[in-house]
Amino acid sequence: MIKYIRENIDVQNVVIVSPDAGGAKRATSIADRLNVEFALFHKERKRANEVSRMVLVGSVKGKVAILVDDMADTCGTLGLAARNLLEAGASKVYAIVTHGILSGPALKCISESGMEKLVITNTIPQGDNLEKCDKIEVVDVSPVLAETIRRSHFGESVSYLFHEVPFGNGL
Repeated sequence: MIKYIRENIDVQNVVIVSPDAGGAKRATSIADRLNVEFALFHKERKRANEVSRMVLVGSVKGKVAILVDDMADTCGTLGLAARNLLEAGASKVYAIVTHGILSGPALKCISESGMEKLVITNTIPQGDNLEKCDKIEVVDVSPVLAETIRRSHFGESVSYLFHEVPFGNGL
C-alpha cells in the first residue's frame, strides 16, 4: 500500500488518517514510512455498531487525506470519516484498506462518501464490486504472498519484506 501511495498520490501534500483509535498504530507506521503527518478520529458511540459522532484529532486542511484500515465491511465508518475529512478542509480523500469485505450498503456508502477511491487488496475477489462501483481500485498482493511463502520455505526472514527495502522481481 505504501508503494501504491508513492506511485499514485503526491506524498508532499498527504496526511494519513486512522478512522478510529484502534488503527492508530497502523496509521502512524505508514505515516512514518512516508514521512508525512498523521491524524485520527475519536468515535463516540450511541450503542454498539452505531457511531453518534466522530471527532478529528489533527489537521487535514488543504491536504490529501488517506484513511487506512485493515478491513471495510459496510463502509459506514469510512463513509462518515470521508465526509468529515472533506468538511474539515481536506482537498481529497482516499481510503486504503487491506481486506474489502464490502457487504450490505458498502458500495452505496463508497459512492456517496465523497472519497476519490477505495483502494483494497485482492485478498477477497472483487470482480462484481468493480463492475458496480467505479471508485474501487484493487491492488494485487500475490507477489508479496508468494515471496512470503518462498521465504518461509527456505527459512529466510519474512519481516525483511516489510522494511524499507525495494522488492526484487517487481514486488
